[in-house]
Amino acid sequence: MKPLCFVLMPFGKKPEGTGRIIDFDVVYREIIAPAVEAADMEPIRADQEEIGGTIHKPMFERLMLCDFAVADVTGANPNVYYELGIRHALRPHSTVLVFAENTALPFDIAAQRGVPYRLDAAGDVVDPQEDRSIIAKRLSAARTNTHDDSPLFQMIDGMPRLEVDHSKTDIFRDRVVIAQEYRTALAAARKAGLEAVQAVAADPRLADLRNVEAGIIIDLLLSFRAVGTKEGCQAMIDLHTRMPRALQQARMVREQLGFALNRVGRSEEAAEILGEVIDEFGPNSETNGLLGRVYKDLWESAKRDGRSFEARGLLKRAIATYRSGFEADWRDPYPGINAVTLMELQDKPDPDREALLPVVRYAAAQRAGAQRQEGGDYWDHATLLEVAVLDRDQDLAHEAAASALAMVREPWEPATTRRNLRLIREARAARNEESDWIAEIEDALDEAEARLKSAASP
Repeated sequence: MKPLCFVLMPFGKKPEGTGRIIDFDVVYREIIAPAVEAADMEPIRADQEEIGGTIHKPMFERLMLCDFAVADVTGANPNVYYELGIRHALRPHSTVLVFAENTALPFDIAAQRGVPYRLDAAGDVVDPQEDRSIIAKRLSAARTNTHDDSPLFQMIDGMPRLEVDHSKTDIFRDRVVIAQEYRTALAAARKAGLEAVQAVAADPRLADLRNVEAGIIIDLLLSFRAVGTKEGCQAMIDLHTRMPRALQQARMVREQLGFALNRVGRSEEAAEILGEVIDEFGPNSETNGLLGRVYKDLWESAKRDGRSFEARGLLKRAIATYRSGFEADWRDPYPGINAVTLMELQDKPDPDREALLPVVRYAAAQRAGAQRQEGGDYWDHATLLEVAVLDRDQDLAHEAAASALAMVREPWEPATTRRNLRLIREARAARNEESDWIAEIEDALDEAEARLKSAASP
């Protein structure tokens, strides 16, 4: 049986001290995981940090019970450093540090012998085969060399050493297998639709969520969201009521609850929850984006019901919320494109739109370019599509639409973009501006949504 190797590292795209944006998921897939496997070990990665930094029982178990660990200390990620500190306190040896070459390491760990991997100026992997080989050799050496690599055990004589009961390790390994089983099942269920996700959720082993790993619960929550229906959102709300209290209070979970409540028509409750998150953690592109959507939906409802003064106030509130989220992180174009789109929809378009639009375009182009190696992301190209429409550039809009449609994953994605384009078209038509060409793109998005829904139907 292969020994388990726990990988401590950031998730997704994160900035690093040299100014590069590093896709740590690519680093894991192309360098670290293959290196662990080449050392004849089984890699296990930490749960998504988007849970909100909540440290939970399975995380402590991984830090304590995994025979080996790899810690990527690039970018001074606080979660990684916290987990590394726990690992060094529990395990005297068998922890290997890795980092992107030229990373400035803090004084506390600069003296530790780590393994650099190479990235180019854009943050892309340079020579994964060579880097894998070096990391694999270090891990293989750790299997035969019992020399302490924990600075705590190196510097303090007589530090008590933990003796792990093998029965606990076996139980832990069984849970790791079960977690992977659920992730595989949910990945397939998301493509099949709501009933398939509900079938996974009905597993008796998920009846008491206090005994379920947080990562599985989050995966289930996001699987219901991916279905893209009100029923899926109601399932998210129902799942939230069953979660352990600590997980309910995690930032990411509260954000998703706000999203779900808004989608089932409980917008006031959604606004209250998301507002509390912003009050607690400050403006954030994700939270503000979700709260901006609540106000946007309320604006549309008031406008549709003829409550013109209320609608005008809600529109301004939505713009301010989106704009605050964009200003909190200029790299995330999502709240920015919503802010400038809604500025266009005012009776008199906001002049600030002209200043913000190029910044949004640059942010989206940077993200799309950073992901070019993997084909890009739907939302980045959908943002470039909206920017082109706002700029009245038909050629660029058609090009961006083609790129976005080639990357659609879920039916609600083109539906969201189509909705925004419809709002722009209707606002321009009301001002007697030419906008029929936008309808052609709306039709293509509508066809993509219908195709995905049909494919998911049993």
